[in-house]
Amino acid sequence: MLPALAAVTAAVAAVAVLILSGTGASAQPAPVGLGTAANFSVLAGSTVTNTGPSFLAQDLGVHPGNTATGFPPGIVAGEIHLADAVALQAKNDLTTAYNDAAGRTPFTNLPAELGGSTLTPGVYRIGAAQLTGTLTLNSQGNPAAVFIFQIDSTLITASNSSVVFINGASPCNVYWQVGSSATIGTGTRFVGNILAQTSITMNTGATLQGRALAQTGAVTLDTNTINAPVCLQPTGTPTTTPTATPTATPTATPTATPTATPTATPTATPTATPTATPTATSTGAPTGQPTGAPTASPTSTRTELPVTGGSSGSTLVPILTSIGSIAVATGTALLLSYRRRTSQP
Repeated sequence: MLPALAAVTAAVAAVAVLILSGTGASAQPAPVGLGTAANFSVLAGSTVTNTGPSFLAQDLGVHPGNTATGFPPGIVAGEIHLADAVALQAKNDLTTAYNDAAGRTPFTNLPAELGGSTLTPGVYRIGAAQLTGTLTLNSQGNPAAVFIFQIDSTLITASNSSVVFINGASPCNVYWQVGSSATIGTGTRFVGNILAQTSITMNTGATLQGRALAQTGAVTLDTNTINAPVCLQPTGTPTTTPTATPTATPTATPTATPTATPTATPTATPTATPTATPTATSTGAPTGQPTGAPTASPTSTRTELPVTGGSSGSTLVPILTSIGSIAVATGTALLLSYRRRTSQP
């Protein structure tokens, strides 16, 4: 019984492996970090040569080489870095990205010819890749889907071939790690980041939505257009930003301003002014003025007492008269006595 159960389990596991190991069956891989190499449309080890009015949307760099011919007529929308520190850093970042892409597992093996295939996100291993016709990349509704192609030797596309997307795939997350050199045929419409060990050649009129990054050799252009790949964002990203910004700003500003200003101004002004003014006017003036003036005037004019005294006034006059007469008589007697004393011998 146990051996039979083990055999069934193994069979189920085998079926699961077959299902998951189809095109794009591996777990969703993470993007390959390009570092500062992501700023370059073209990056080469030895030199860059151009024929015709090619257009590069980002920077052009060479290191350790120091030449880039054909500009103009070629146009570089970004900057040109020849054997400088910026180009050196970008080359170092390219090496890191190349090794990262080459070491990704698990992977699915593919035949050499990619034309006519439809692939879902995942990591794919190819000996020598050939593209004739159209390769379709299906993101299955995930704009952040990642496609990594590990190519042991060369990548060659026939003339007028193309790579197309369905269901929201992003050229930003497509990586072609090439063990030797890549050749993009005449009129081909290619997409993704080409990370070549040696060199990259783009034939007449070929276009690339991505980057042509070669570690040791040259990058050769001929009337080509290389645009920066568009990185589509998952639907979760826009939701976070609008929600946080409107909520914080309106709530804080209206609440603080109306509350503080009206409360402080009305309370302080009415209370101080009415209280101080009435108190000083009513209390100080009535109290001081009437009290001082009437007291002084009546006191100095008290000689008119006989008018208000009634009968007591007539009695007081004879008494004062008698006292005056006595005083005069006494004074006269004293004076006469003094004269007698002084006249005697």
